[in-house]
Amino acid sequence: MARAGRRPGQTETREKILDAARHRFAELGYDGATVRGIAADAGVNAALLHHFFGSKQQLFAAAMNLPVNPAELVPAILAGPRASLGERLVRAFLAVWAAPEGRTPFIAMLRAAATNEQVALMMRQFIERTVLAEVAKALDVPRIRVTGIAAQMMGVALLRYVIKLPPLAEADDEEIVALLAPVAQYYLDGRKLDSGQLDSGQLDGGQLDSGKTVGPPP
Repeated sequence: MARAGRRPGQTETREKILDAARHRFAELGYDGATVRGIAADAGVNAALLHHFFGSKQQLFAAAMNLPVNPAELVPAILAGPRASLGERLVRAFLAVWAAPEGRTPFIAMLRAAATNEQVALMMRQFIERTVLAEVAKALDVPRIRVTGIAAQMMGVALLRYVIKLPPLAEADDEEIVALLAPVAQYYLDGRKLDSGQLDSGQLDGGQLDSGKTVGPPP
């Protein structure tokens, strides 16, 4: 039996919540916007926000039209051997940007963040609280290492998808994985990356070949 769609009243309530959330996040940032405040602006009980969206981070993703749910993304990245975690991080990053429906809202937010401090604050707090902090906590590593990985990947995103600078814009995903995965892994392991290893794609425990991590680091 087909599942019934939302009733008109439910759809209207959901849109009122999303509209209130967009205004609150834009005005106060991710940290400053509270579930109770958003509910008050929308004229609904705070329990309805949890009913429709589950959590504040999921509400943010829906309000900003983001094609990714951090509650699902982070566990998927963490599942598997630590020795190939850098590669999984990069592949997850590329997967988010792969489809136009995913790329479009992120490009819009990157452009807005470059000129609007409130948008930049909102993005920064959301990424730090829902992704970076969770990964750093799960791996028991200083958050600055995970933030370094994010900086590398966001820089690539800016040049590849927004500015479209060659040769990054023309490179296929496996080339990007081969470029970034060793760097991400060394950030996580907390060791210095030898320039010769980076140029050759070599890791101490193996070689990154066509985006495949082979062998654990010592």
